[in-house]
Amino acid sequence: MQPPPRRPRPGGTGPPGRRIPRRRLAALACVSALTFTVSTSAGTGRLGPDAGTAGAGPIVLSHTPAHGPCMIRGAREVQLSEGIPTPTGYTRSTGIVRALTLMVDFSDAPGEGDAQDRFREFFPQTREWFRTSSYGRLDYRPETPIPGWLRMPKSFREYGIERGAPFEPGYRTLVQDLVEVADPDVDFRAYDLLNVLVSPNAGPSALDTVLSVTFAGNPDAPVADGTPVANASFVYSRQDDGSGSYDRTGYRVLPHENGHVFGLPDLYTAEGGGAVGHWDIMSEDWGANNDFLGWHKWKLGWLDAAQVHCAASPGTTEYTLTPLARAGGSKLVFVPLDARTGYAVELRTHAGNDEAVCRPGVLIYKVDAEVDTGMGPVTVTDSRRNSGGCTRAPNVHAELSDAPFTPGETFRDAGRGITIGVTGVEAGVAGVGAGAGVEGGYRVRVTRE
Repeated sequence: MQPPPRRPRPGGTGPPGRRIPRRRLAALACVSALTFTVSTSAGTGRLGPDAGTAGAGPIVLSHTPAHGPCMIRGAREVQLSEGIPTPTGYTRSTGIVRALTLMVDFSDAPGEGDAQDRFREFFPQTREWFRTSSYGRLDYRPETPIPGWLRMPKSFREYGIERGAPFEPGYRTLVQDLVEVADPDVDFRAYDLLNVLVSPNAGPSALDTVLSVTFAGNPDAPVADGTPVANASFVYSRQDDGSGSYDRTGYRVLPHENGHVFGLPDLYTAEGGGAVGHWDIMSEDWGANNDFLGWHKWKLGWLDAAQVHCAASPGTTEYTLTPLARAGGSKLVFVPLDARTGYAVELRTHAGNDEAVCRPGVLIYKVDAEVDTGMGPVTVTDSRRNSGGCTRAPNVHAELSDAPFTPGETFRDAGRGITIGVTGVEAGVAGVGAGAGVEGGYRVRVTRE
């Protein structure tokens, strides 16, 4: 099993802290029938009175036969892949998704104040974040059938949890205890995923060690009310970086963790956010708000087939991309290189969840379905290498903040015979410089030799 990846502390200062990789599906499933696997699990949710109880189900990807060459896939040994479609066993990411949310404390880390105050650190912000990112296709509904603190039978120290590692015996015991304590008051069959908001004084500060972790995808997880409790995100100490932004952005650790529940890998690497920067919440969830990549939105079922273009044929084709933050219009062009890799092309602007975008333009990044979670499955191409970026927002990877390409700029992969040029703007564009807003679209030209 690979060692946990390392990522910088918030603010980018000091020695790197360590964040545990969340999705250790196949390997961890074999560790014990009592533990969650790191990843995510699927739920059908309840779309109406006859929809039935929540449970496992597929994430529906909208595509046509023309998208076939762009549906890259990873090998079986890749535990959490960027390949599509997302395998079964993850929480469904469209329609009504019911999130059981429990506030948990311990005798040596008692909950301070009203447990609902802890709940309000994450909601309704998390629900609105998903509503905005999904163009309203995900109706995320958090519920707290136990409104107060749920006391665990052992002290936090007795569980021996360190760095969120799911393969620790302490986590197996904690999960079992949580199920036993909550079961009398909770019908686990009614929910698609579980959020456990741990008392913030349990464990070290998030400035020192990030314990927050997600487990899912394991049918051998502890069973409650006849259903495996296999889709769980645990959130520990507050993500307060000292920048004064916590009240606005501290909740974002939860949509990041829930991203794993929906089948998305970590995009940060051992070096931190240097591969993707602030262009996806699965890369950087500290500081200012940011959205999902267009590739992830397609994986999650938030884009229609007509909004995604597969540039697989030789020759030159032009496309018009509309801002990813705005509903409707073409959102993604994918240029497959082989059965496992390709380039994704999308238009990012200062709008919606992308409040930190300081230089709008066409973002180009490589997706590799055979690179595992936390090891760099996505790499953003920087149109201005070593520029220092265009943002000074706290906890935003500055170097990649000006990565997008603007009209007149071109990306080339000579070895693969791929050229992607930004040829112009559509009516309604209010400028292309740093800080400019984009209301229309950008025209891109893809050439395959």
